[in-house]
Amino acid sequence: MHKVLFIARVGLLWYSQGVPNCQDSIAYSYCQNCFLYQPLQWLQGTLLRNGPGLFKVGDTEYNHWFDGMALIHSFTFKDGDVYYRSKFLRSDTFKKNTQANKIVVSEFGTMIYPDPCKNIFSKAFSYLLAAIPDFTDNNLINIIRYGEDYYASSEVNYMNQIDPMTLDVIGKMNYRNHIALNMATSHPHYDDEGNTYNMGTALMRFGMPNYVIFKVPVNASDKEHKKPALRKVKQVCNIPFRSTLFPSYFHSFGMTENYIIFVEQPFKLDIVRLATAIFRSANWASCLRYDKEDLTLIHLVDKKTGKAVSTKFYTDALVVFHHINAYEDDGHVVFDMVTYKDSNLYEMFYLANLRKETHEFIESNKVNFSPPVCQRFVLPLTVDKVYDTPNGTNLVRLKDTTAKTVMQGDGSLYCLPDTIFEGLELPGINYKFNGKKYRYFYGSRVEWTPHPNKIGKGDIVTRKYIEWTEEDCYPSEPVFVATPGAVEEDDGVILSSVVSLNPKKSPFMLVLNAKTFEEIARASIDASIHMDLHGHFIPTQSTN
Repeated sequence: MHKVLFIARVGLLWYSQGVPNCQDSIAYSYCQNCFLYQPLQWLQGTLLRNGPGLFKVGDTEYNHWFDGMALIHSFTFKDGDVYYRSKFLRSDTFKKNTQANKIVVSEFGTMIYPDPCKNIFSKAFSYLLAAIPDFTDNNLINIIRYGEDYYASSEVNYMNQIDPMTLDVIGKMNYRNHIALNMATSHPHYDDEGNTYNMGTALMRFGMPNYVIFKVPVNASDKEHKKPALRKVKQVCNIPFRSTLFPSYFHSFGMTENYIIFVEQPFKLDIVRLATAIFRSANWASCLRYDKEDLTLIHLVDKKTGKAVSTKFYTDALVVFHHINAYEDDGHVVFDMVTYKDSNLYEMFYLANLRKETHEFIESNKVNFSPPVCQRFVLPLTVDKVYDTPNGTNLVRLKDTTAKTVMQGDGSLYCLPDTIFEGLELPGINYKFNGKKYRYFYGSRVEWTPHPNKIGKGDIVTRKYIEWTEEDCYPSEPVFVATPGAVEEDDGVILSSVVSLNPKKSPFMLVLNAKTFEEIARASIDASIHMDLHGHFIPTQSTN
């Protein structure tokens, strides 16, 4: 039996209550509950977190942090109690690796080569025939929703549907059975009605290669007949690659009430290298290339018609993983995202790099370190009416930003961003303001370590910043949950699971006042918790 200690602070008073918990199995780490003090009893729901949790199987080890086998964490807030449990995702990859007691399925930074005792010629023929390799289903990036179904997802064609309460795998899902995709993002958008929008990439085996925008209706699930929500997927738009053999890598996209924003960056996937990786003894990560001499194209797609705006918007070469938010304002589309000057971020997460002492890590990475920069871009929507505009004219009329969009001689528009803040990643917002004009965003502070030791809140209007930090503590991506009936954008709490390198300090669930970033409460957990990537908060009414 294990015990969890919950500590809540009200003014200068501290309350604590130890409650026994149970270990359900080797797969379930712990199921714990703890007391929540009265003002937080409105907090009802489950926070699911996903990320890599196992990096060694038998005598074999992964090379990259993004390779580790998925471990899902669950924090359930119910009637003043908090329950914690975790479970390794029971993917086919997990089953194959554990059964063999070694890593037998290739991942992003770890390539597994054919057993020389097996028929290598048969395997080689299969790879050549497919052109694009069959990817792992080790879905370690995020938890996403289609209809009423919840999935552990990564960026490939496979997902694993899970029960959000028990964390059991319900079934493996293949996008290809419903829509022609080889890859899809783990950062979809949900509109006010609950419909899900996402983007993917259709490579050569599906005909002409395209980026694909698609929608899954909110009522798509059929739990009674066990039919997946994806069976009702609708394609919104296709966007052709600008280079057939070098599609842009993308991790997320932007969405407003009426538009989808897709940034086609010069961080590209080399299709030929991908198809031949196993023969060149190369991993899939090596198939990504950043072309700093190229441009970044910005595509604007009408959600209702599925047609792309004909104007060519572009900016300088950059790398982006996360969009923050986007909205429409007085004839403009405004979108904010976290950008980098290069693609070196992935290199920092090789495990050999992460195992270095702090001073050694800083010394070896500071030359190539490109800090994340939160930038605002503005796209005028009335360009078709201003063909007579002189070359060099800034078409942005908004007064609350320094972002510019400049008319070029060929009719294209060159976008110059407004820098909002430097050093925040893994951005989150009050999701009620997704696609709408907003003021605040929350994120992890990224400095000289790939493991953020601070979380912060940025005010876009005042450009001020506040943060939470504690010695030896590493908080996860902050998640905003609004107070019931809240009117103000930052009326709510921030949830973050925190791990510590100090063996005398237990990991804990942190609850902050979203307005002030002052600590309201924490729930200490007598269990091992890993750093994770992304997650999803499910209000109680959605889990029934």
